Amino acid sequence: MTKRTLGIAVVGLGGAVGTTMVAGIELLKAGVIGTEGLPLAEFEIEGMVGYSDIIFAGWDLFSDHLAAAAEEHDVLTYKQFRAAEERLRTIKPWPAAGNDRFLSNIEGSNRLAAGGHRDMVAKLRADLQGFKQRCSSVVVVNLASTEKYVAEGNEIFNSISSFESALDADSPDISPSMLYAYAAIAERVPFGNFTPSPAADIPALIEFAAANGVPIAGRDGKTGQTFIKSVIAPALRARALKVDGWFSTNILGNRDGLALSNEDSLASKIKTKSSLLEDILGYDVEDHIVDIRYYRPRRDNKEAWDNVDIKGFLGQSMQLKINFLCKDSILAAPLAIEIARCLDLAMQRGNGGVQDQLAVFFKLPMTSSGRPEHAFHRQEDMLLDWLDPARTK
Repeated sequence: MTKRTLGIAVVGLGGAVGTTMVAGIELLKAGVIGTEGLPLAEFEIEGMVGYSDIIFAGWDLFSDHLAAAAEEHDVLTYKQFRAAEERLRTIKPWPAAGNDRFLSNIEGSNRLAAGGHRDMVAKLRADLQGFKQRCSSVVVVNLASTEKYVAEGNEIFNSISSFESALDADSPDISPSMLYAYAAIAERVPFGNFTPSPAADIPALIEFAAANGVPIAGRDGKTGQTFIKSVIAPALRARALKVDGWFSTNILGNRDGLALSNEDSLASKIKTKSSLLEDILGYDVEDHIVDIRYYRPRRDNKEAWDNVDIKGFLGQSMQLKINFLCKDSILAAPLAIEIARCLDLAMQRGNGGVQDQLAVFFKLPMTSSGRPEHAFHRQEDMLLDWLDPARTK
């Protein structure tokens, strides 16, 4: 039986997370690293493609081959870089869909020349069609820098017919992430959105994905501070410890951090990071503050601080302080790989539309029910039950 190969087409292939994904898989194939950090490595799931059967391509606003990009991001150790360098040199990003209206402070010149939205979609679809010739199946994962906040109540997003009319009219309200999502769904290619940008998370594209039987998932990968919050908040609720306030701040200095130094892009990120606490606790936390700062010297080394003010028995006040020093791409890359494998499995199983069971990977999970589950332990059960239906029997 011929082995299946999965092609992951990455939006933002040359970024810190994208290059870490590719390097990680290549190092795994070469036996240089183990499977630490890959949450599903311990499971044998029928139909799920193996890590050694993954190949990569994708788009980026910067044209550097991935060895040059990886050297610039400085996530890999010297030994890891040298082991992956030869393979990384062979991969160059395709020209990307760029629009300064949505991302003003990332100035790459590797841009698709297109006569409008329809022409852009056609070129993105052509890239996917070519990639399909090299592998058994393809998944698109969006790792691009965060776009500015979009008012999602716009009527052009309410149905696929309205959205396609807006495409024809080259509406300035349609963002690049939406064009990537539309192109993928039109090609019947699953789409995962690891960013806070809307992408497929609008009614029109949810409708389009369901009608075409294409799995979609998002939004905004849950890697560091919000991951910790989704673990701790359910425990505080279970112990009836009332949260009076939760102050979260973090600093990072990579390209994603630079994008977030733009106030419009930052608004998108704050929206996804702020969404889960009240849902988990079941009440509003008046002093829930989320702050993100670009601090260049840290590069990919992110540091997060949380100060949680809680009230317990006899109304006594206490504090919980958390300081998480982490590497942004080291946390994000393996999750993006697992999302792609799960979306491919969903396609093989015929599970189209929004994939609720992938909520464990996201800060603001897309949901078919209208209310996402945020508590990490419940999200994990949802995923494991889907991966192995025998668990629930």
